[in-house]
Amino acid sequence: MLRELLLSFSLLAIVGCGSNAGKAEQFAALPFPDVQPPAMLQNPQDIAEYMALHWWDGITEPSRTYPCDTALVSGVRLGDVEQKMANWTNVLGMVDMSVVSRSMGRLYDRAAACEKKDTSSNVFETLNDLVVKYLYDPNSPLRNEDFYAFYAARLAGSDLVEPLMKEKYAREVRLAALNRVGTKAADFRFADKNGRMRTLHGIKADLTLLFFSNPGCTACKEIIDVLNNDPVISGLIADGTMAVLNIYIDEDLEAWRSYMPIYPEKWYNGFDPDLVIRGETLYNVRAIPSLYLLDRDKKVIMKDAPEGRLFEWLSSFGER
Repeated sequence: MLRELLLSFSLLAIVGCGSNAGKAEQFAALPFPDVQPPAMLQNPQDIAEYMALHWWDGITEPSRTYPCDTALVSGVRLGDVEQKMANWTNVLGMVDMSVVSRSMGRLYDRAAACEKKDTSSNVFETLNDLVVKYLYDPNSPLRNEDFYAFYAARLAGSDLVEPLMKEKYAREVRLAALNRVGTKAADFRFADKNGRMRTLHGIKADLTLLFFSNPGCTACKEIIDVLNNDPVISGLIADGTMAVLNIYIDEDLEAWRSYMPIYPEKWYNGFDPDLVIRGETLYNVRAIPSLYLLDRDKKVIMKDAPEGRLFEWLSSFGER
């Protein structure tokens, strides 16, 4: 499957970083310049790494002189470029974090070279916006803070970015460093509906699903329904393989208590009595709902996981 995905890209001629040369309204949009892995690469993992690193080489070739406007990015339709960004994030999920870091660095360097060669090019600003949209926007089903942090770190130190934006990116990098995948999740205490105090690290299970939710949140209710009704996932909870810590981090405890009948009794349902999670020192909860999956040692398996990706992972785990 991996090989079929990656070898399906066709090699297109790379001509001439997109200036506004020519009139965009008279220009027939070009296809996105896909890159084809060298024939000598046969191992699927090697192919994935090559594609992750060189995905953007065509459209960020500094000698490109195709139109850039609101509809075109170096001669390619914006919608096509956006779709390629979505596809690229999936390729990044196939490679090690060291390769992700190099890929982000390469994308930044080549996009920055386009900007330095021709300030009328929209390659740099477009790719920056798409990285944010797909990897950092809380509503993106492809979001990944750990991936995004590599790129944001380059923007935070860039001479092409305004000082206030550099501060913004630097702050995002600091927050993204909290609870990275593979690290031990920050512990905190929580109180249940009867006022009993517990801690995250005190929960014993092979898996712990940390679920930041709010009463009345429609998306939260949809997640609750899946956890209750999916036969494989609900089975993991029923047999104790996975514990669910459903945690409320705001102050309206009356609303939280009124919603208690919705929360399953087998879950750990609690609130943050110290309001420390909202302080951005333990977790970067940018939107509700937010889901973290932890192993038995409370190391992070998935961080602020998109629901679809989480449910797929749990279904696969439960069927082993």
